[in-house]
Amino acid sequence: MNILLFVMLGLFIFVMFRRNKKTKEQAAALQSQFAPGVEVMTSFGLYGRIISIDEAENKVLLELSPGNVATVHRQAVTKIVEPAADESAVPDDASSLTSEDAGPSAAAVETTDEPLKRPSDEGKKDF
Repeated sequence: MNILLFVMLGLFIFVMFRRNKKTKEQAAALQSQFAPGVEVMTSFGLYGRIISIDEAENKVLLELSPGNVATVHRQAVTKIVEPAADESAVPDDASSLTSEDAGPSAAAVETTDEPLKRPSDEGKKDF
């Protein structure tokens, strides 16, 4: 019984070290792809383009929008954002979402005044 316990403990430790090694390898592979001009996402959800990398202090300068620059720690950059493959498939408006054969139903059609009236009428009761 004791031998089985030690074997299970050894297996658990082996799996734990193997997972840490894989995680470090993935992080190193990601870090090697960093270069100025690459679109990235940080661990806290900011998207930006790498402007420069400071190897000595582990800092990355990100351009979040034109004229808006942020400095983050190099390990905070967790993902490289790939550009969308086919952007022409996405329509510019919602007209393709409705069926042209059926036509709009009377309940689905709203005038421009209805959304403004509805919230103000909710609290009123007819007595």
